[in-house]
Amino acid sequence: MTKASLQSILKSPSAVVFSVAFPLVFIIAFGFLGGSKGFSIKVARSADCDTNNILYQRLQENPSIKWVPIVGEKALEKAIKDATIVAVVDIQIQKMLKPAYKVALSGAESQGDKMVQLRSIINETALNLNPELAQKMSDLAGVTISAAKMREFKTIDFILPGQLGFSLLAGSIFGTAFIFFNMRQTLVLKRFFATPVRREVIVLSEGIARMLFQILTAFIIIGVGYYAFDYHLIHGFATLMQMIFLCILGVMVFMGFGFAVSGLAKSESSIPPLANMITMPQFLLAGTFFPISSFPKWLQPLCNIMPLTYLNDALRKTAFDGASLWDVRIDVLVLLVWGVLVYALASRVFKWE
Repeated sequence: MTKASLQSILKSPSAVVFSVAFPLVFIIAFGFLGGSKGFSIKVARSADCDTNNILYQRLQENPSIKWVPIVGEKALEKAIKDATIVAVVDIQIQKMLKPAYKVALSGAESQGDKMVQLRSIINETALNLNPELAQKMSDLAGVTISAAKMREFKTIDFILPGQLGFSLLAGSIFGTAFIFFNMRQTLVLKRFFATPVRREVIVLSEGIARMLFQILTAFIIIGVGYYAFDYHLIHGFATLMQMIFLCILGVMVFMGFGFAVSGLAKSESSIPPLANMITMPQFLLAGTFFPISSFPKWLQPLCNIMPLTYLNDALRKTAFDGASLWDVRIDVLVLLVWGVLVYALASRVFKWE
């Protein structure tokens, strides 16, 4: 039964398009962009930064610089590592000394061009404080840059896990919902009941077939990203296997939504609206294309309760940061909680006839 179900999935154009082709289009498009995510110069201040001086206050007003509130040395290091910010800025006043302002920029080596640009902005801002000293730039601000050699966090490192997660979500929900609704409507399930096949075997065979197909698409998506766009798999094969485990967990949870939709749907035409009510908000708000921190603060709590948010987060931490499954245990725990809730709902609404 698993073999027959898998064959039917592979022969379905819509399954192949939405599970493989659709996410690959986005991966290829964003993969060619390269570079780190974001287009503005995002910075954070150091813990010891003097925030009372006029230079700091003018830089706060500069539209070319976006200040990100980050507290703690480890948090700042992580922000530099994953390119959330370009540099950490430390400004100190040197009374009776030249230059009057001592500015230190700390960031990743891969962000060197942006740090040079940032230094120019700071120097220009300092000059504007006293244009008469334009010929004596060193009398106003001395800017030093320290760049650590870190792996570059490219666009593909952010986009690929999001597209992989959404592929698993959409394929699991739409595929499961349509298959079981059609089997019920065409009386296939009723015919199965006339055979010695048990109900749990029917569910397991369809579930295993769907799982195998979705994991195959995961291998394809990760493979294209790795070989075509230098997607980071920090520990190679071990990282790949951890990502596959997370994908399996995600598919199991997302199939529960599919079972629930198939039970709630009154007709085949009602499946897409019900499924889209689950998939589209997560496609847009669960960190698929943009970091959740980019959304308004009032919207972020909604983003942080979506199961796809935690799958995307776990995949990114595993692939780029080298996090173990224990390190992403909170993400795994939230997915498991979602699984319990959604299967409890599915067991109440799922219909065999």
